[in-house]
Amino acid sequence: MHERSSNVTLGYLLTLSRPRFWLYLAGPVLVGVAYGASVVGELFAPPAVALFAYFLVPANVYLYGVNDVFDADIDAENPKKTGEQAREARFRGGGTVAAVVAVCGLAGLALVGALVAVASAGAAVWVLAFLFLGYAYSAPPFRLKTVPPLDSVSNGLYVLPGAAAYVALAGRQPPALAIAGGWLWAMAMHTFSAIPDIDPDRRAGIRTTATVLGERRTLAYCGAVWLVAAGAFGLLDWRAGALLAVYPLLAAGVAETDVAVSRAYWWFPAVNGLVGMMLTLGGLWGVVRG
Repeated sequence: MHERSSNVTLGYLLTLSRPRFWLYLAGPVLVGVAYGASVVGELFAPPAVALFAYFLVPANVYLYGVNDVFDADIDAENPKKTGEQAREARFRGGGTVAAVVAVCGLAGLALVGALVAVASAGAAVWVLAFLFLGYAYSAPPFRLKTVPPLDSVSNGLYVLPGAAAYVALAGRQPPALAIAGGWLWAMAMHTFSAIPDIDPDRRAGIRTTATVLGERRTLAYCGAVWLVAAGAFGLLDWRAGALLAVYPLLAAGVAETDVAVSRAYWWFPAVNGLVGMMLTLGGLWGVVRG
């Protein structure tokens, strides 16, 4: 019985961590490492490996675990987490799951200390900012997810692992345009993902940027923010700007066709993975040439 319970808990934790979205946090680490490294050997430096390992799984358990704990009642009406077509897990309660989520948060604090000791305080600050925003987005007294437009703005947190990786290897802060572009991209990505939740959030009395704007205006918002993000990257490198331009085009395509946002939402892990791979390969090419 204990073994079966453990297996159920592990399976639930795996679902809770949103495996489809693991690269949303770990992917920026790869990008940051690719552009922060100056020689091939640095690609596998201990800070790079530690950051990737943490943001691949534990950080996802922490981020989505905190979200699910404080959204347990709201998620009863969330189509992503209820019914036969549910692709995400509702919080089941229980001390074991809550303890694992807490341990993953503490592991992040341990990573902060390790970065201060062996890399730089500049890298540690980005990880600390991620831990704070990951908590503040879902948990009281902040609950930024219910305070538009802070629900959108706060989700720039997805760029923070990449910034930490860059600083840990390069020893300097990343270009401001890269941070701005990545932050804006993440804002729009989060708000796009909130469109399928508009109706259940309204029924639950939750205010978000998407519930305030409605579906059509939210798509316009996402397209505009993605366009500015592409412009920011374009000022760094026209090729990066052209690559990021796929996002406003996708937003326009969804808005002008009969494709449901709830369906298009599940395309983005593949789209984001491909775009992230192209960005990473560009950085690696620079390292190899250097």
